[in-house]
Amino acid sequence: MNLFLDANILIAVCNKEYPLFPFAARILSLADQKNMQLFTSPLCMAITYYFVEKKSDGSKARQKMILLAQKIKFTDNRAEDVVEVCKNKTMHDFEDGLQYLSAVRSKCNFIITQDTNDFYFSDIPAIRAEDFLKVLKQ
Repeated sequence: MNLFLDANILIAVCNKEYPLFPFAARILSLADQKNMQLFTSPLCMAITYYFVEKKSDGSKARQKMILLAQKIKFTDNRAEDVVEVCKNKTMHDFEDGLQYLSAVRSKCNFIITQDTNDFYFSDIPAIRAEDFLKVLKQ
């Protein structure tokens, strides 16, 4: 199963933000399972770095990015994605549109995010971390 992790999940793990941290950390631990592949985009990593650096110094933030990069695969965004998001009237948030298109190209089965409403246009189910863990147990 392929999971796309939105920046808010990564930020919660790196900054130990409660109440999301335990659920986000469990999602990240799925990277160790052979049947799971975790994806994020370089843009999500940049957003994550910005918020992690605000809570810790740049050196610690970089170390955390390296740890994430060892667990997570990266999607890509292309110039065509920028044009597609700009032309697509259903994608009101530019950044979420870019994340979505990269998740589609990486054949992700779910988008894990705390802001599920941001992906109202998505054909991929967008689900909160806590809810995905419940689905996984079933």
